[in-house]
Amino acid sequence: MQFKDQLDFVSQHIKKNKLRVFMTILAATMGTAFLIILASVGFGIQDTLKKEILDNRLVTQIEVYGADLNTDKADKMKKLDHVKAVVLRQEVNASQETTLDKYTSPSGLLVSDFEEEKKAGFALEKGRLPNGKYEVVVGHDFAKNLMNEEEVEKFQNQQQGKESNEEEQAELELPHYKGDLLGKEITYEIGSYETNESYKEPIKLTIVGIAKAPAKDFILDGKLYADASLIPELDAIYDRHKAEESEESLFYSNLNVYADELQNVKGITTSLKDDGYSVYSISEELEQIDVFFLALKAGLIFIGTIAILISSIGIFNTMTMAVTERTREIGVMKALGAKPKLIQRLFLLESAWIGIIGTVIAVILSYAISILANYILPLIVGAALGEEDFNELNVTFSIIPWQLVVIASAISIGVAMISGWRPARKATQIDVIDALRREL
Repeated sequence: MQFKDQLDFVSQHIKKNKLRVFMTILAATMGTAFLIILASVGFGIQDTLKKEILDNRLVTQIEVYGADLNTDKADKMKKLDHVKAVVLRQEVNASQETTLDKYTSPSGLLVSDFEEEKKAGFALEKGRLPNGKYEVVVGHDFAKNLMNEEEVEKFQNQQQGKESNEEEQAELELPHYKGDLLGKEITYEIGSYETNESYKEPIKLTIVGIAKAPAKDFILDGKLYADASLIPELDAIYDRHKAEESEESLFYSNLNVYADELQNVKGITTSLKDDGYSVYSISEELEQIDVFFLALKAGLIFIGTIAILISSIGIFNTMTMAVTERTREIGVMKALGAKPKLIQRLFLLESAWIGIIGTVIAVILSYAISILANYILPLIVGAALGEEDFNELNVTFSIIPWQLVVIASAISIGVAMISGWRPARKATQIDVIDALRREL
């Protein structure tokens, strides 16, 4: 009996019991769709969390911690394999004031090696990076920190006579510098934290660039970024005015190492740990997240598999009924010389057909539900929380990767065939004489 004839045989018998087979396929579809949708939530949450972690951060960046980070150690790190850049940033640890015309700002100064910053991808909105000792780049929000005391006081007095709710008060913006910053000369001074007084040794700096805005709106960047060549002059001013017994340094440092590719981050991280440094990289956090979500997705798939197992009861009952109804037919086939393997194959084909059709429908249905969920749920959650902009956030509730479809299909079709195996086995054991004696 050729395979095509076997398929025709199975198709004819399925058509005789359309309603029963339809209900069995429906149960298989619901079980498989439940597995896919349930597991897709785990994939969606993982994707959203990863995007949140990676937002505004470089995956190749390794943060190095320590109290004694310096240029010598940074130079040694540059010699490690697959290191693209080593950025040592040193922030001034003193009272600071910047003046532009009649505007002043308490913004802090950060010094760095801009050759390394360029390799690491320091992003500018306007202008260029510093080339000299007295050139600086200012943060995107530096202008908001430049204020005139008289204008601020006048503005606050005007607001006192107005009635406004707390939200309107929070949205009010204090008057600040509105002009173009590029090319402007600013005066920078450091002073004592204890007395809050300037050392009266101003340094003239020229703004040559404006840094790109941080990716997240709630992060404000009002810093001054200067070249490391300015450090000796700042140290000299500090040494002339600090208390004789004080051993506190003017700068505190943070150091970032940048790998050339993501796959090399782990190796560099291990090398730095072996050298005794405390380090952190996003790759380590992502690994922990992947392990957690692997366990979560496995649990969700297990729960979904239970639903498929429940639906397999329907397949078992359908195939058992099919064997009972076709007892005489099976006897005729045996009498004509049909081997037990052929009879078993026919019933296994029928149960597999039910599993395949149910799986195909379930996959199509799951993708449709996933698309609708990602479109509708943000609107519902945003309305429930009273946040109109919730649907604009990068939140994914459901993702169905091809691997999930393969796993769910294998489980569904496998369970369907296992459910049909026992009835198929029973069909091969039917006695020919007893079967032929049965009434049609």
